[in-house]
Amino acid sequence: MILVFCAVLCNFAPMKTKTRRMPAEWEPQWAVQLTWPHADTDWAPILPEITAVYENMAREISKRERLIVVDDIPHNDTWARDHGFITVYEEQETERETILLDFCFNGWGEKFAAEKDNAINRHLYERGLVKGTYEPHLDFVLEGGSIESDGKGTIFTTKCCLMAPHRNQPLTQQEIGERLKLWLGAERIIWLEHGSLIGDDTDGHIDTLVRIAPEDTLLYTGGDDQHTGLLLMEQELKSLRTLDGQPYRLLKLPLPRPMYDGANRLPATYANYLVINGAVLVPTYGQPDLDQEALRIIGEAFPQREIVGIDCQAVIKQHGSLHCCTMQYYGDEK
Repeated sequence: MILVFCAVLCNFAPMKTKTRRMPAEWEPQWAVQLTWPHADTDWAPILPEITAVYENMAREISKRERLIVVDDIPHNDTWARDHGFITVYEEQETERETILLDFCFNGWGEKFAAEKDNAINRHLYERGLVKGTYEPHLDFVLEGGSIESDGKGTIFTTKCCLMAPHRNQPLTQQEIGERLKLWLGAERIIWLEHGSLIGDDTDGHIDTLVRIAPEDTLLYTGGDDQHTGLLLMEQELKSLRTLDGQPYRLLKLPLPRPMYDGANRLPATYANYLVINGAVLVPTYGQPDLDQEALRIIGEAFPQREIVGIDCQAVIKQHGSLHCCTMQYYGDEK
């Protein structure tokens, strides 16, 4: 009887455990999405100017990986970062499954119309233009620009964005954090308490403020006398530690000199760069000294990649920049 029981145990194969993980932006990508400007979007007054910027982005991206252009699918606006799929992996030993998370985009807390934008992902999936397992979470508001992953268990976000009105009330910060851990496969969520840009419509997206780079490096937007929150954010970053208990390597990006649309200051930032295969595309703003300084610092964080400046003076007129316009799809070439 004992021998039979032992034989059963010896032949029993334990179940393999799947681990969910949100990749870091510098991991291999098979495509980048652009949602193209048209005359029925807010870009209408400067359509030729913004189209030229998008063409420049498209050229640089398509040199290095596949480009998905959303043109014939109806859309309210062009901020692919916030209405596009968020990619995570389900990993099990040597196997890996791509999961496409489809969250609700509600115009950054119902500030703008977004009904058409919310249908884009389903159109792309049903047409076979993106590959992976579709996972809908359309009852939860989450924008891609509001989260940043180091690829190894830490997600950065800002309290002022995810707890802003008309996002996911009445959920508490703890309840939102638990959902992010589950869906994104995070061990921890770092909620920054400080930092925002004057003129920002997003309530403080992390991709305008703090970005993660290899070797536990944080690139962050420096402050000026009108941005005391950025100075407090800098102190906050200095106090943070990695999961291994080490301080982060901090690289401060310059803040562009004030840019205005009439009397309104625009939220220009160099932190809104885009990492693609073999390169980093960096927004520039017609300020050669600061533009070059930002390119140099970002090159220090990504020494193995080509650093390419993209003139975003037109993009910032609608209060966004280069990263906001794009969304990556992670994985090997398909």
